[in-house]
Amino acid sequence: MSSRRRAYPQPSYVASAAAPGDAQIPAYPAQPGYGVDQVNQQFQNLNVGAPAAAAQPYAAQPQYGQYQQPGIQPGYPAASAYAPQVPQAGYQAPAEADPYAAQAAPYGQYGQPAVGGAGAYAGAAVGGIGGGAAALPLNQLYTTDLSRELPPSITDLSLPPPPLILPSNAALVPTSEDSNAPPDYFRSTLNVIPSSNSLLKKSKLPLALTVRPYNKLKVEDENIPVTSDTIISRCRRCRSYINPFIILADGGRRWRCNFCNLLNDIPSAFDYDELTGTSKNRYDRVELNHSIVEFVAPKEYMARTPQPIVYAFIIDVSIDAVNSGLTSTISRTILESLDRIPNQNKTARVAFIGVDSSLHYFKFNEGLEGTEILIVSDIDEPFLPSPDGLLINLEENRAAIEKLLIDFPTYFEGNANDKFALGPALRAGHKMISNIGGKLICFSSTLPNIGEGKLQTRDEANLSGTVKETAQLLSNADKFYKSFAVECNSAQVTVDLFLTSARYQDVASLANLPRYTAGQTHFYPAWSCAKAEDVTKLSREVSEHLSMDIALEAVLRVRASTGIRMSSFFGNFFNRSSDLCSFPTFPRDQAYCIEMSIEETISKPVVYFQAAVLHSTCFGERRIRVMNLAIPTSSKLDDIYASADQLAITHYFTHRAVEKALSTSLPDSRNFLTKSITDILNVYKKELVAGNVSGASPLQLSTNLRMLPLLLFSLNKHLGLRQERVPADHRAYALNLLASLPLRHLIKYIYPTVYSLHDMPDECGLPAQVVNVNEETGEEETVVTSDILLPEPINDTKASWENYGLYLIDNSSELFLWVSGDVVPGLVYDLFGTENLYSIPTGKTELPEFTIEESEFNYKVRQIIGKIREQKDSITWKNLYVVIGGSSNEPIEISQQRDLLALRMWALSCLVEDKTANEPGYREFLTSLKAKITQ
Repeated sequence: MSSRRRAYPQPSYVASAAAPGDAQIPAYPAQPGYGVDQVNQQFQNLNVGAPAAAAQPYAAQPQYGQYQQPGIQPGYPAASAYAPQVPQAGYQAPAEADPYAAQAAPYGQYGQPAVGGAGAYAGAAVGGIGGGAAALPLNQLYTTDLSRELPPSITDLSLPPPPLILPSNAALVPTSEDSNAPPDYFRSTLNVIPSSNSLLKKSKLPLALTVRPYNKLKVEDENIPVTSDTIISRCRRCRSYINPFIILADGGRRWRCNFCNLLNDIPSAFDYDELTGTSKNRYDRVELNHSIVEFVAPKEYMARTPQPIVYAFIIDVSIDAVNSGLTSTISRTILESLDRIPNQNKTARVAFIGVDSSLHYFKFNEGLEGTEILIVSDIDEPFLPSPDGLLINLEENRAAIEKLLIDFPTYFEGNANDKFALGPALRAGHKMISNIGGKLICFSSTLPNIGEGKLQTRDEANLSGTVKETAQLLSNADKFYKSFAVECNSAQVTVDLFLTSARYQDVASLANLPRYTAGQTHFYPAWSCAKAEDVTKLSREVSEHLSMDIALEAVLRVRASTGIRMSSFFGNFFNRSSDLCSFPTFPRDQAYCIEMSIEETISKPVVYFQAAVLHSTCFGERRIRVMNLAIPTSSKLDDIYASADQLAITHYFTHRAVEKALSTSLPDSRNFLTKSITDILNVYKKELVAGNVSGASPLQLSTNLRMLPLLLFSLNKHLGLRQERVPADHRAYALNLLASLPLRHLIKYIYPTVYSLHDMPDECGLPAQVVNVNEETGEEETVVTSDILLPEPINDTKASWENYGLYLIDNSSELFLWVSGDVVPGLVYDLFGTENLYSIPTGKTELPEFTIEESEFNYKVRQIIGKIREQKDSITWKNLYVVIGGSSNEPIEISQQRDLLALRMWALSCLVEDKTANEPGYREFLTSLKAKITQ
């Protein structure tokens, strides 16, 4: 095959701005039954146990763009105008560090360092801090007219939050560059905290924290510092952990808590190295230098000895599961993934239960290669048929486990039982592992239709899209699912669900199990092993899930400075008390939102937040992960707006909208989002527009918030909240993802990323090249990295498309490759190996693989897709859907294909800026906002 690299002529077509029709979820017909041989064939080219790509370390932040202030260097979080002089190597702090001693920067009444004088920057917004104290120059306020910024500047979505500007002496060790938590782990909706509750209410902005204690699926990919001993110093009053923002007093013998101001003793062993038996410089301790640190916990932090990691697999073996290939695929996937299960200390345990109308236990007999199947038909009061041999050590019984997984599908081949007793199976699994804790991982292709927790198909046809949808379709249909979840949480048991039914499965009810046990619901509608792409997605995600380094028996508590209280908690966990979140196992691919309230006037120039996760590691060590965040305060509204984080605010509003959708109604949820952005625009127009000029545009907003209206508008059109008819399972699953996704993935889930491929720069799809300067010779050296360059994203609107273009859409769950109907034939040939557009495979598929010599364009596109699929912080594998757009030359029989039209509508629903039959476009939305604000 000859080289297919060529320049593509661009026809002189005008881009079509036709609005897509109502988005529909394509319905896939049920597939015929598949046996073990077919599944094995699918696995031949599927390496589910392959190690993931290397993790990218936390990179330096890009330029702040509109956030850039005079004298402030890019980087997180401090302003260079306040950067301390770098001490010489071997830095030793003075022995006397009394906050009340005479200092160059005097301390206020609470022992906090005074901020720099006002007016350091010409024109900078200065926040007044309690009683006329010297104020720290904060971020300037810049205004944007939303009506003139069309299309909106989506590059803002990849910017870091506005800088956190702290005094130069805010941290104990001035050389530390890591004293404040990176935003990927710990961030606030406001990077300047209002000094009073009245100011917060006046702003109409939310005050909340986005918390993600674990940023990668594997421990080794994070590089979080760990203390070298078990010395943990905590405040005696508020119980906060010693951190980079404390102040030393009494000649270094005591430390003043930056949360409650109490003086605490420094532990006697704080300056002693247990390993070497020598003295240790306290200023080198990781807890005084790093914002995120893990303490090795001593025995008093253990209610019991750290338990082994446990996986109890509950596998559907009813007729639907067997015929769809789920039973075969899952048993093969677990077999392929045994080496990936975290088992460093060889203590991991596993158990297996097959479920139809009976419970099929597998007892492993010591000294025998095979296993014994024990069937319990009494599902009203399920019991364990054997006191031992059901939950076994993975390492010690490896050969028997492998043989069971190989033979597992054959035990149920030809099974005609259409019942699925999920509730009894969960009860049985709970009894099996409740004394230890661990995971119940359920694989289901059938609606639970017998025994405790029995569910029935609901009336979607008459209720979907009506005011009764929340109460009748999205509510929990059986109280068992929440009450049992609470029982599991108390016993340190997490439930994870993998649902693959081609019919209704009541995701709304089932999702309560993972929601209150810190698990996750995974949904694969119309899954069948007849499709290799379906097998790839399920197998890869299950394998990644099993390989995740989860934390065990974990609790999360977030503390704040005096005057600030944690008021509401959002995410998959259970509130054990007013401020303690319980996680039987702590996942690494979810995030949490915590709303705060201001209960008394704040007079300090800086307030502090600390999140602590007490947990047991997979390798049997009790640890505490602590994250610290320091944020300046102000009594001026313009400071608050200039430092608001639009992405974190979107995270908070998303959780609130999901809560309203599940507790009241979908219209109430959508109205809440519209009212929230209207209130914010009203406040800005009345309080912050310069001079409040009569006739000024009502759509003015601070530049750092200019994407917020677009994000909330897109959220209103999201599958989980949109007003049109949506299958109940799809909507319930979408709401579940909105309430659990980490911020980076959530933003893409709300506002998909679109890449234009036909006109991308030549370097895209190839490894990036970095120019380094040789320190010895001073010469520049070009280094080729392993990072693939991606094209710059474009706006989510058909108006930015060409009729002959090729576009890739990433909505965080799927990838759509849109091939326009009038595409250049040469491009089709280079990408697919044929010039006949309508002969290429469409729907869920993969691109043909050509070498870079055969087709450079095909190689680059596949590299881009591969790069997007690489995710070190999520188990999601994104399937690729090839979609052919319509054209005037489209054959009639093609244009009349129902599946093709549904696929087009699904892909076009990602273009959230466009108008549809039932939803306005972004321009129309801004017009409606203008009318609301003018009134």
